[in-house]
Amino acid sequence: MTIVTVADPRQPEVESLVRASDAYAESLYATGACSSLALAELVADGVTVFVARDAEGLALGMAALVNRGDGTGELKRLFVSEAGRGQGVATAVMDALEAAARAASTHTLQLETGPRHLAAIALYEQRGYVHIERFGPYAGNGFSVCMEKTLG
Repeated sequence: MTIVTVADPRQPEVESLVRASDAYAESLYATGACSSLALAELVADGVTVFVARDAEGLALGMAALVNRGDGTGELKRLFVSEAGRGQGVATAVMDALEAAARAASTHTLQLETGPRHLAAIALYEQRGYVHIERFGPYAGNGFSVCMEKTLG
């Protein structure tokens, strides 16, 4: 059973997930090619961090929702630890994040990922995200794949 809650990103387990996410991204891409929110940015106003835990309370995955304040939001930092993979953790986190976005009157979610994050891209497509032109800070980044979903 996976339980997803809003969490303070300064918790040691969340910090550990952030470091593992960074290490994974750095194994796929050149240094400086990643666009992840830094740990300090996860505590900013308008950012909500969701953490998935197992029945014993072990943090298995996370994601952040950046509320832009204009009815749109950005999904950042979706990551599932090796221990959590294959258990529906990413789906549970996405379900919670999208429900919270809808509750906050967010009508469109956007995201950026890299072309080598094949499992993530497949998950996003399965959930109804469509490929879009690179937006904002990702416009000139050849390692960016941008997607969005209209929330109903």
